[in-house]
Amino acid sequence: MNPEDLELLVTRQMPFGKYKGRLIADVPGNYLVWFAREGFPKGEIGRLLALMLEIDHNGLGPLLDPLRKRPPTGGGTGA
Repeated sequence: MNPEDLELLVTRQMPFGKYKGRLIADVPGNYLVWFAREGFPKGEIGRLLALMLEIDHNGLGPLLDPLRKRPPTGGGTGA
């Protein structure tokens, strides 16, 4: 895990499935457990889902709250 993954949990949306469009951090724990049992997808989404499962399972979800309140990072001045 790297620190950027935590920010991705509160900004990246599920691209498919029952919870398509929902933030990874907001995917219910039972769905994460289902993925753990059936197999996480390959790539970034699978890595993020597995990380969210660990966070959820260990009751660490509130650690993501400050990241939810932070403005998104990125370039641009708006001018």
